[in-house]
Amino acid sequence: MVEVFADVGCPFTHVGLVRFVERRDALGADVVLRVRAWPLELVNGRPLDPDFIAEEVEEIREQVAPDLFRGFDPAAFPSSSLPAFALAASAYDVDLATGEAVSLAVRRALFEEGHDVADPAVLADLAAAHGLVPAVSGSAEADWEEGRRRGVIGSPHFFTASGGFFCPALDIARIDGHLRITADETGFASFLDDCFAA
Repeated sequence: MVEVFADVGCPFTHVGLVRFVERRDALGADVVLRVRAWPLELVNGRPLDPDFIAEEVEEIREQVAPDLFRGFDPAAFPSSSLPAFALAASAYDVDLATGEAVSLAVRRALFEEGHDVADPAVLADLAAAHGLVPAVSGSAEADWEEGRRRGVIGSPHFFTASGGFFCPALDIARIDGHLRITADETGFASFLDDCFAA
């Protein structure tokens, strides 16, 4: 198992999770993701700004991931990630595979399909697709506290059996007010080697 503390609305997380799953599936590795809540709206004391996320999405698509974010709609960006975290937590209560599937599906709904994943109707559809009852509360605050205890520095922060990796798929900098994003092939390869070493 690989743990990752991440926000639902973080586009860097979406890239990292998609790339991880692609590589895992290509290798046929049996490593499941435990995606835990790192609620940036609590970390920062305010909701994520849809316009700022849209800027990040545009830069990611242009610079490193033209295959992703095809249906992203900033007008449908959720006002809170907490309802989606609650659904994911209820999925992990079933088993790790269901939890991972729902964690990925929530982000796919947001970033690829343009859905508001705080909308109860959207969450009800996602829950039904995975045989779940929509959750009304979850463990976001508990995960946040656990992440702080373990030294999480941002979203996404992965933990393997031997160490932590912050945003291993991307190298991100802001230069003269503009985002510069590149694929961190070396860092990601090192991360994957650690994930699949067993």
